[in-house]
Amino acid sequence: MTKIGRPMSGKVLIQPQAAEQKTSSGIIIPDSAQEKPQRGKIVAIGNQKEDEPMEVKVGDIVLYGKYSGTEIKIDDQEYLIMNQSDILLVVEE
Repeated sequence: MTKIGRPMSGKVLIQPQAAEQKTSSGIIIPDSAQEKPQRGKIVAIGNQKEDEPMEVKVGDIVLYGKYSGTEIKIDDQEYLIMNQSDILLVVEE
């Protein structure tokens, strides 16, 4: 198993959460019609930039734009790496 390193300054590594497979009324959504996930868990963060403090931390659940970040694969697990500024919202639980 590969150890996940630290992203570069201002970047975050996000593990996307699975897309909804069922509507609120119980209709099952086929894989081909599922939306790309826009919610994930931060698994690593880089150092803050001089002009941009890190406002998120490891473990935060966040929402991000549909086409934000770069998809990468580490040990058959998919992740997104993106700028902190691409995060739209930290989910309060």
